[in-house]
Amino acid sequence: MTRTLETVRLSKIDYGEAWELQKELVLEIGREERPDTLLLLEHPPTYTIGTDRHPEHLLYGPEELERRGIRVYQIDRGGDITYHGPGQLVGYPLIYLDAAGLDLHAYLRSLEEAIIGLLAEFGIAGGRKPEYTGVWVGDAKIAAIGVKFNRARTRRGFVTSHGFALNVKKNVEADGFQGIIPCGITEYGVTSLETLTGQTLDVETIGERLLPHFARVFGYDGVVSREGSRAKQGS
Repeated sequence: MTRTLETVRLSKIDYGEAWELQKELVLEIGREERPDTLLLLEHPPTYTIGTDRHPEHLLYGPEELERRGIRVYQIDRGGDITYHGPGQLVGYPLIYLDAAGLDLHAYLRSLEEAIIGLLAEFGIAGGRKPEYTGVWVGDAKIAAIGVKFNRARTRRGFVTSHGFALNVKKNVEADGFQGIIPCGITEYGVTSLETLTGQTLDVETIGERLLPHFARVFGYDGVVSREGSRAKQGS
């Protein structure tokens, strides 16, 4: 059976708006009204706190958050606190996973594998740390991953939401991670594609280069791309 992935490029979008869009598309995919969809985007400065909540891992108080223009969301994905901001490629895969033979951990490993494949294009050896989710280069995290598995309404299985954040621009390392203990991890740092390559890179271009790796890992035969204003088209 042919499997097609629809990708939607949203450019820069407020976190709350993207979260609401995810919820709508998850319902449509669960009802078989649209194909699996990958949203690719950037967010303005944002901290998101997952279901493994540790308030002490947010180091900035309300006044400092306001001064820096960073919004905070408590959300329904797994994991602790992380940062999203300009210079980061954020991907939200909304994918139906059939209940038969379902392996939720394998889904997380597949997200990591797609990013590791992209890093290899730049000669970067991305890897994993057994005790943590995400993609690492040595002892520095380059991509954070946090997901939710939503029960499909009309078929037996789940639709994924939330996803990954890949640090592309060098500025990401200092812009927001200083105000948190990312994912509660104190012994390791973060890095970015620009830091590791010494190149000036474009977030949207990196998103395009990720697509073949994503399609390969998840077994899609084709990829259809849409611009953000057409995200709901075909519903």
